[in-house]
Amino acid sequence: MDRELFGREAVLDGLAPRLVGLPAGGFQQVKPEHAEDLPVVVITGGRGTGKTVLLKQLRNNYRERTPVALIDCEHPDFAGLPSGDPRAPYWSPVTEALSVLGQQLGPAVSGARHIEFPRLAAGLVAIASTGWDPNNGQRVRDEAMRLGMLVESGSRLRNTGRGWVVKVAAKFAALWAGAPPGLDVVIESTVESLLEDLFDRGQRKAVTWYGNYPGAGGNAKRGLNLLALQFRRQRDTDARTLAERHLVGALRADLKAAYTGMGNLRHVGRPLVLLDNVQAPLGRRLLEPVLRDRAAGLYDQAVFMGTLRGYDHPALRAAVRCLLPQVTNSTPWTRSTEVASGALAVEMTALEPEHVRRMLDQQDPALHTPPQLARSIHRLTCGRPLGVALLTRAAGQAVTPQAAPSIPVRQTPVELTPRSLLGLPVVVREDTPGRETATELLGQFVHPARLERLTVLAAAHDTADAEFLAAERLDHDGGASGVLPMRDLLAAEYWGTSADHFIADPFLRTLLLHRLHTDRVRWRDVQQAMSDHYPDGHPRRIHHELALGQTAFAVSRLRDTFRTSDAGAWLRELRFIASAPLFDTADERRAVALGRTDAEQSVPDGTDRVFHLRIRRLLYSVWQLTDLLALPDDDVTDKMGDELQQLSALHPTGNEELWQASRSWPQAVREWRTLPTTGD
Repeated sequence: MDRELFGREAVLDGLAPRLVGLPAGGFQQVKPEHAEDLPVVVITGGRGTGKTVLLKQLRNNYRERTPVALIDCEHPDFAGLPSGDPRAPYWSPVTEALSVLGQQLGPAVSGARHIEFPRLAAGLVAIASTGWDPNNGQRVRDEAMRLGMLVESGSRLRNTGRGWVVKVAAKFAALWAGAPPGLDVVIESTVESLLEDLFDRGQRKAVTWYGNYPGAGGNAKRGLNLLALQFRRQRDTDARTLAERHLVGALRADLKAAYTGMGNLRHVGRPLVLLDNVQAPLGRRLLEPVLRDRAAGLYDQAVFMGTLRGYDHPALRAAVRCLLPQVTNSTPWTRSTEVASGALAVEMTALEPEHVRRMLDQQDPALHTPPQLARSIHRLTCGRPLGVALLTRAAGQAVTPQAAPSIPVRQTPVELTPRSLLGLPVVVREDTPGRETATELLGQFVHPARLERLTVLAAAHDTADAEFLAAERLDHDGGASGVLPMRDLLAAEYWGTSADHFIADPFLRTLLLHRLHTDRVRWRDVQQAMSDHYPDGHPRRIHHELALGQTAFAVSRLRDTFRTSDAGAWLRELRFIASAPLFDTADERRAVALGRTDAEQSVPDGTDRVFHLRIRRLLYSVWQLTDLLALPDDDVTDKMGDELQQLSALHPTGNEELWQASRSWPQAVREWRTLPTTGD
């Protein structure tokens, strides 16, 4: 199993084998769940949660063992045609997707011959004929052969099919010899030739399925004519939706026929249709017909499994929902009266720390990396699989140069921390050079057109901050008017919300801030702009001053407000100020936290030196220990607890809260949790 798929066994070894009827490996059969009515499985999750990789692994598991197809509903091939493309009148993302699905599902698998798709081919050819030009016989032949190959991939079509398209082209030329014929005449001529000259007896019988098309009255030829006319003349209307729904039904009916009666696939697993990014319009247009037909009792034996970017969608309002681990041993799905109840929405869950450790061990079998690196990677990424995969790979390539020959060996080994990993190159594919890990991750998390704007906005705390920053720093890129679209984009991409940060997800925010810091001038300008945006003494101003390395203000503020503030509020302010980012490789925080710089430290006149230095050591302790890019430090953790304990005796009313923090904060650090404060 690929390293990126740790923790995904619930689908790979549980849900998928039970639905397909075959295990992940081997050919012994598994008793399939749901004899007739199958759920449409939708895997939900944000970017980088491993949804696409999961589908690819499913395809690899079942390729050549059972019919399987995988398409990306956001792929450019399904986005539209170039301006002026002659196929535009009879093309849609659905027809293109169904053609690709049929081609992938058709080839023979071990123990069974190929699948034919006469119903689907007939519908697609009938629709395509509405746009064929008799003066371009070659294009007619090419398109007819491409769609006709869904009927049979053997020699009969290769021999007979070529003769058929010649006849069709000749018929078209004759039809256009006089006045141009109507579309209905063109379609009828194509359908008759298709059934009489190309399809064999069994295939002609299969096409009687179109007699059920609304208005066909049981006449298959009439049904195909109506399908093509409505698709062509009623573009982007309910009529076209109806035609596309029947085309999806044609694919399912052809698959079902291959598994029934004397079908040769009865002893092979169910066909597996994998649809990535079903949040795209194409995804809904492919899955909704399946849900509606199954709700109406029109069952099939195809396993439809899609991925949805996000965790919800209006079309899934009545879907049965569960978490990934819940499908390990059984499928928690039953249908209700709602059409959408035919879907089972399975939410991807984060990787566990143990998964991260195993992934790092796989990349670093000699255990050259620091012992705490795996847990630090988990803390930084929150267990997001893509982040874990690339960071562990970067670590392995750093300590094992032969793992990535394209990366030059460093004369001075880099101390491996999450901070250093972001700047190290990582080779993802052997045929491409390595890129900086943070750059590689951002390339997969953020669209290039939005990257510059989000890089600057990563320093903002709320929408008002973001609008201020955009007006100050992004006037060339729409200014403040572009902030609300960015906020909506982050929500649509399910990156979360936060009261303290415009970009709530700590991993994404860290990657963007790291990118901002690579331009030191821009980093300083953005942080200074945010600092100046707030009055003296405001925690957000001090937070940005700390990000600029200006620590004196933070120490003074915390020192001067200690005795006059509520202890819980003071602790929360300390925690917020100390969350300032630090990307400089020269990190003196440990030395300051442990008191090793106290002797040379000057203190303002009239200030209690001992108290001042205690506040300073505590600030630096919290700053380091809450930094997602630093490795935890036991000595600093102990020192933080000791400083809080000493301070508890000095606060006029908050002795209990500070004493509790002296115990709970070190414990939280050791357990890899965020620091708790009153009200958490």
